[in-house]
Amino acid sequence: MKALASIRDLLGMIKFSHTLFALPFALLGAALAARGPDGWHGRWRDWLGILLCMATARSAAMAFNRLADRRIDALNPRTATRHLPSGRLSTATVAVFTVICSAGFVASTLLFWPNRWPLILSGPVLLWLLGYSFAKRFTSLAHFWLGFALAMAPMASWIALRGDLAWPPALLGLAVLLWVSGFDIIYACQDADFDRDQGLHSVPGRLGVRGALRLAAACHAAMIAALVGLGLAYPMGGIYFAGVAVVAALLVYEHAIVRPDDLTRVNVAFFQVNVGISLGLLAVGVADLIARG
Repeated sequence: MKALASIRDLLGMIKFSHTLFALPFALLGAALAARGPDGWHGRWRDWLGILLCMATARSAAMAFNRLADRRIDALNPRTATRHLPSGRLSTATVAVFTVICSAGFVASTLLFWPNRWPLILSGPVLLWLLGYSFAKRFTSLAHFWLGFALAMAPMASWIALRGDLAWPPALLGLAVLLWVSGFDIIYACQDADFDRDQGLHSVPGRLGVRGALRLAAACHAAMIAALVGLGLAYPMGGIYFAGVAVVAALLVYEHAIVRPDDLTRVNVAFFQVNVGISLGLLAVGVADLIARG
């Protein structure tokens, strides 16, 4: 029972359900790579490798982030009840979990063999993911550091299946970077005063909540442009572009419910709307590929 409780706490600590933010984009990147003029390509173990790499890499990054921020989290009323500050999990347990997930990520890249690139790149990718945890200590661009961390997912999937990089996954990665950076800026608005008081760097702490929300809106407008660029470069068809239009509407809604004087609906914007965007783009992207033969 104690072991099950620890596993449940670990999954709660890393918010495993939030894997839905990045995983659909990794799968969409893989679908773009697998679709060829003569049909679908890719081995079953390639798809398994993508799932395992995404789950282990994100788990390692989230666990390490909780370790790095445990003292800061204890000072912030919004985060003081998290698993490490509250004592529900020990530092040693989380550290071991981080090491196991990191090793699992590197080992999962072997499923793509004889493509060596996933294994070669696993070290630098892991360092970037873990390094994010310290970014806000020295730069307000930490939101974009996180954005690039998730943007690597579709590009890595393409490399894993094809062994190279091209414009379609790069444009999809750019869209993810802008999307994640934008909604992370929105989420950070909750801690603007705390960040300033603690000497932490963030866009809301630097520009204020109103300025931060404007920058987030600009990021999301640029995201739509990147998605249109992907549709033209691949190229994609009508189903995909209809989906992009829906995503644009969802982003408008997201910014409508979060205002400088009312941040009470940040969590709705952060989770519900963004999961709809990621799953929706995967659905329409794959549907478009299938419909076009």
